[in-house]
Amino acid sequence: MIVLNLQQYPPPSPPPSPPAPVIAFTTPENYAGRLSHLIRLKGWVPLWCPTLTVEPTLHTISSLRRYLHFPDPPLRTFSAVAFTSRTGISAFSEALSAVDSPPLPPDGDIFTISALGKDAELLGESFVLKLCDRPARIRVLIPPVATPSSLAEALGLGEGRKVLCPVPAVIGLEEPPVVPKFLADLRRRGWVAVEVEAYETRWRRGVAVAELVRMMEEEECGVEAMVFTSTAEVEGLLKSLREVGLDWGMVRRMCPRMVAAAHGPVTAAGAEKLGVGIDVVSSRFDSFRGIVDALQSRWNYSQPYQ
Repeated sequence: MIVLNLQQYPPPSPPPSPPAPVIAFTTPENYAGRLSHLIRLKGWVPLWCPTLTVEPTLHTISSLRRYLHFPDPPLRTFSAVAFTSRTGISAFSEALSAVDSPPLPPDGDIFTISALGKDAELLGESFVLKLCDRPARIRVLIPPVATPSSLAEALGLGEGRKVLCPVPAVIGLEEPPVVPKFLADLRRRGWVAVEVEAYETRWRRGVAVAELVRMMEEEECGVEAMVFTSTAEVEGLLKSLREVGLDWGMVRRMCPRMVAAAHGPVTAAGAEKLGVGIDVVSSRFDSFRGIVDALQSRWNYSQPYQ
């Protein structure tokens, strides 16, 4: 009888697991935590490379307060507020917190507040009560598709009524066509669309992409995907790359396996116009779950990590 000495003949070791894919994303800070969390839930490694600063300023908050101040808040002459971003809601809420009483009286026609997808989570009871102490007067509208054009359609015909539109002041970048098109859509539907600069969107200089560039310059690029959630982020990245002597074509050559992903068709179209080809587009863009699920579907189909 032969007896094997297991210490002398250990079983073969399993092959090492492939490294988790690194997902770079250019989302501003106010959205970064949500997207990073969803990336980690997939077992991937998030690499945050912000190319924009998106935040309210003293000037923009002051601009919003002009519509809310007493004794006769101009907001009372409006029928709706249309938010196209989470930052716009946060800035408006901050301005509301600075007034002593809700700017809308309890009596009057239904007043509509509207937002896109997950952003509508910020239009809860506390927000409504800051706006009017009779919540039944306030209607929260969420369009079926999380795009500004769908929002304009959901608001219906304006018939000469006024809608306040908290929008960004874009500084150091070309203004993407999204907001101007949204305002034009509202006006075509008979709304008097009034813009107010609620926050600033600025280019964030290239220091934020230093780690991304380092990984791209390695012998084998470790970045498997680059996620964009707005056209302005794409422009900001291209400006940051130019600061270090790179362009998008060079990035593609340095990282041939890297997938470029866009959170929705509006961002994808904007990226393409800037010369950044997009490989994956989320079809569910009311939440960042759509873009991470789209990446997973692509990789499960092509099985790059087997």
